[in-house]
Amino acid sequence: MLRVTRLTDYATLLLTVLAARPQDVLSASQLAEQTRLELTTVSKVLKPLAQVGLIDGLRGVNGGYRLAREASDIRLIDIVEAMEGPIEMTECSGEHSRCEQQPHCGLTPHWRRVNDVIADALRDVTLAQLLAPASRMTLPPRRIAARLATV
Repeated sequence: MLRVTRLTDYATLLLTVLAARPQDVLSASQLAEQTRLELTTVSKVLKPLAQVGLIDGLRGVNGGYRLAREASDIRLIDIVEAMEGPIEMTECSGEHSRCEQQPHCGLTPHWRRVNDVIADALRDVTLAQLLAPASRMTLPPRRIAARLATV
């Protein structure tokens, strides 16, 4: 099953809270309270988000976290890759494949195409879109399906 990790899901949740209050600086404790996540989990998730520049961590009495850029400039792929690394559906679909079967297998270009389609789908969704009610969010499923059909 293709699934993002729980920490990636939590990262997305935390970022939507920050995106909903772009003028505010929220502490890890405030974020934990608003999301009902454990403070240790929130702290664990905030670290990689700050390392890749999705959030700014501010020190001091009024310190905390805020988005480092506009929610419309943060894509779902940015969040997934911050938490999980580059998208690689299979061993051979990444840039630095170490698959021993690759010289004898004709599937590599197909897996790379699937990998690219999924990465593009994640690029098509912004954090700002995730703030909208689900009924108003428009995703291009037909376009994705059409691209997969060419694999």
